Amino acid sequence: MIVRFHIDPMDSDLYEYSVSHEGETLYADVGLGSIEECLVAATEGLDQGIVAAEVAYKSIISGTYALASLALMTAQIADHALQTTMAIEEVSP
Repeated sequence: MIVRFHIDPMDSDLYEYSVSHEGETLYADVGLGSIEECLVAATEGLDQGIVAAEVAYKSIISGTYALASLALMTAQIADHALQTTMAIEEVSP
């Protein structure tokens, strides 16, 4: 099964995330300090049977990552999500 991590900024440099499958929220949390912290928390809560996750920052999907990649490259995946979203926001009207 592939889930989606939805990560969004909140006020005061905090972030919130939710994990969903086919539009249904499985779990969520608010008040984390970074995109990377959201990725770590979301990954830690996954049940067996999850093989990958799509990462969406501000509703822009930056990629689909195998579970092993999420655990080993969290900082790089967080940076990629931020950079992808910023690039798209720059060219969007």
